[in-house]
Amino acid sequence: MRVHFIAIGGSAMHNLALALHYKGYTISGSDDEIFEPSRSRLLKQGLLPAAEGWDVSRIVPGIDAVILGMHAKADNPELLKAKELGLKIFSYPEYLYEQSKDKKRVVIGGSHGKTTITAMILHVLKTAGLDCDYMVGAQLEGFDVMVRLSEKAGIMIFEGDEYLTSSIDPRPKFHLYKPDIALLSGVAWDHINVFPTFENYVEQFREFIRLITPGGTLIYCADDETLCRIGSGSRADIRLIPYSVPEYFISDGVSSLIDRGLAYPLEIFGRHNLMNLNGARWICRELGITDELFIASIQSFKGASKRLELVAGNAGTKVYKDFAHAPSKVMATLNAVKEQFPSRTIVACLELHTYSSLSKDFLSHYLHSLDGASVPMVYFNPHAIQLKRLPPITKEQVKEGFGNPNLEIFTDSKELQSALLCMEWENSVLLLMSSGNYDGMDIARLAAQIVEK
Repeated sequence: MRVHFIAIGGSAMHNLALALHYKGYTISGSDDEIFEPSRSRLLKQGLLPAAEGWDVSRIVPGIDAVILGMHAKADNPELLKAKELGLKIFSYPEYLYEQSKDKKRVVIGGSHGKTTITAMILHVLKTAGLDCDYMVGAQLEGFDVMVRLSEKAGIMIFEGDEYLTSSIDPRPKFHLYKPDIALLSGVAWDHINVFPTFENYVEQFREFIRLITPGGTLIYCADDETLCRIGSGSRADIRLIPYSVPEYFISDGVSSLIDRGLAYPLEIFGRHNLMNLNGARWICRELGITDELFIASIQSFKGASKRLELVAGNAGTKVYKDFAHAPSKVMATLNAVKEQFPSRTIVACLELHTYSSLSKDFLSHYLHSLDGASVPMVYFNPHAIQLKRLPPITKEQVKEGFGNPNLEIFTDSKELQSALLCMEWENSVLLLMSSGNYDGMDIARLAAQIVEK
């Protein structure tokens, strides 16, 4: 098979390219810019385009499939040439379904927690020796790629993103996977640039449930009122399995799962992560994994990349980074750190980076979300707002939105870094929350400097 990728440099796209390369396919691709780590990973396998930019000469009749990335626009010259030649054109999720349509498909969706739940399942299945294909939205310890496709595996595990499929297909990605087993972790309005109202956003999850295969299973978080409402209205043939937070306790900064009267210490922590664990346990049960094997495996799970990831730490100071950006995620992550370290000073710094978070009409959704921090901070870059072609926001609007008079606001990452380095860090935790990178701030170096103080 010969496959060409338009916008091969994306996080998901380059991983799919690598997966098909490992499967023996002939891969070509193009992009107008390719950053790390995609560049090095493609170069290592001989898949890095010789030059950046679009080139219609790469689109020839012998190509079996063209895969279009979200980054590519509808007027992309390579896309237009592929249409002209009548080549088969797939979006990223369409091609994943094409590769898995004869397998048992497990799809983990929800506004939050889906990467962690998917990562937990893959960690347990790998420990159990159960062969599966997968697609997950973060690099995981012990896994070379974020996408695996094979001829032999009878199961495919998907992280089901509700964001749009491509520039020519406005369907949410997770509508294309048609799960046999589905999990929904929660519904909290996000992507307001795409889903203008909460009800419009909820409808995407209703449709996802409708697309479960006949006789399929829906596992859902029973603590989420919206999921309880839409789950109860699903088809009669769908088996419903609710889950909640398992019993646990915290001692000396370690969270332990309680199961049948016994305590099992975990690497992860936070009520939301214990909830994620229970969702993953139900998926694994459906796949034939015993609770004993699940618990034995999950004890060594350290979390997915950027999900309450410990960057640096010692006895008196810890620095964590987390992907949290939506209000519900920010509150869940901050509450987890507070519960785990109740006697420590918590410095919480949130970067406003997404379309939603940088929209002045959405700021009120963050009301009181950082109140649990000893020192609440927000960072945003006015230039990022310009690039997203959004109306400017002011520090005053941000402070009003969060409703916290003690909120410190920064618009220069160097000033933020200086402020953090000037603070006293004994018996403290720094929590950095962002779906971005604070405009290139070296978080590893910053964390090392803080811990060494």
